[in-house]
Amino acid sequence: MAKNVGILAIDIYFPPACVQQEALETHDGASKGKYTIGLGQDCMSFCTEVEDVISMSLTVVTSLLEKYEIDPKLVGRLEVGSETVIDKSKSIKTFLMQIFEKYGNTDIEGVDSTNACYGGTAALFNCVNWVESNSWDGRYGLVVCTDSAVYAEGPARPTGGAAAIAMLIGPDAPISFESKLRGSHMSHVYDFYKPNLASEYPVVDGKLSQTCYLMAVDSCYKNFCHKYEKFEGKQFSLSDAEYFVFHSPYNKLVQKSFARLVFNDFLMNSSSVDEVAKEKLGPFATLSGDESYQSRDLEKASQQVAKPLYDQKVQPTTLIPKQVGNMYTASLYAAFASLIHNKNSTLAGKRVILFSYGSGLTATMFSLQLRDSQHPFSLSNIARVMDVDGKLKSRHEFPPEEFVENLKLMEHRYGGKEFVTSKDTSLLSPGTFYLTEVDSMYRRFYSKKTKESSLTPAENGVIANGVANGIANGH
Repeated sequence: MAKNVGILAIDIYFPPACVQQEALETHDGASKGKYTIGLGQDCMSFCTEVEDVISMSLTVVTSLLEKYEIDPKLVGRLEVGSETVIDKSKSIKTFLMQIFEKYGNTDIEGVDSTNACYGGTAALFNCVNWVESNSWDGRYGLVVCTDSAVYAEGPARPTGGAAAIAMLIGPDAPISFESKLRGSHMSHVYDFYKPNLASEYPVVDGKLSQTCYLMAVDSCYKNFCHKYEKFEGKQFSLSDAEYFVFHSPYNKLVQKSFARLVFNDFLMNSSSVDEVAKEKLGPFATLSGDESYQSRDLEKASQQVAKPLYDQKVQPTTLIPKQVGNMYTASLYAAFASLIHNKNSTLAGKRVILFSYGSGLTATMFSLQLRDSQHPFSLSNIARVMDVDGKLKSRHEFPPEEFVENLKLMEHRYGGKEFVTSKDTSLLSPGTFYLTEVDSMYRRFYSKKTKESSLTPAENGVIANGVANGIANGH
């Protein structure tokens, strides 16, 4: 059996186009601080007409393989998590096969997983389980989380974002799974869903969604603690893990969620919190579950009590989600990437707990152990390859008016055919893939920006139907 199975390598890509949340507040006529303090968000990345979930995936997978010098023939499973529907039948994974086909590798298992923001976690578990199982053929697994989160005009719009993350899976990993330590919570709720196939925009019940998220946090934490006690023979508390990483629709929800864990620790074992905390949380000990979700006083008190621990155990994970926005399936892993970016030199030997949530509803809390590993799969090299600071700094800020115009264009084109994009790659870094056209049969064509010129077709003419007619027609 493979040992210490987990994440060997990570790369992240987010679009260079972004809009400042403060500027958006002014533009929307929202009260000052509504998005920045109320939601806890700083900035939001978005796809312009030349980028989408497929181009971002092509970019991040190519980049990961190149930067960690991975032979594409050594990938045996590729799973994609996404909730951005480009096609109801053809998986995003099939587009990514173009990268591997030119190396003669078509023997790759796996397809797309979909359930709101949870799809990436499902894809990750599938790959980890594969490497840990009798089906494993000795090759790497590769997980891609890719989404573009956009909302109709209104209060949810500032909770958008866009990104793609790729993770290489195998044994002897610097980020290994404690596979038995997982607690899940699944139920049937209409909190956020996308029933209208003619629109990219979801139907959202914001208040219900927040309550569902917090309920799932509680339920997963209880289930996780139960498993921990069963397999480790002792009670779990927040002091048993160094960091906690949450799926981040917006940062304020992350603050509330961690405060729930502190409250849970107090309820399960009051000796795990200090006297001040006992005094502040004591009055809420008798609330029923439902009452506790509606209590603003508990929310305030628990966040106050949790703040010092939050600053220590959660804050280092919040950089990319606050800067890029909600990336749906990529959101949790972008938060984890923030932690590696901020703390890579001190993570070895530490346990990190992750909480994944997807509306509708699916959620899991799971545990990772971090360790020193050999180059290129060391935590310091992962941080170097991801180059989070460089990517954030090289973005281009758009005024809110242009952001809104861009969304209108995307709205108009959603599900459309027979259009050519501007092919404007001026903002894109060399090596970035971009959409050039959608033909009369809805086939999508992509090119890759090269160093010499911005309009060279990708090697093998990365084209939708895999035949050379795309190149012959000059696409």
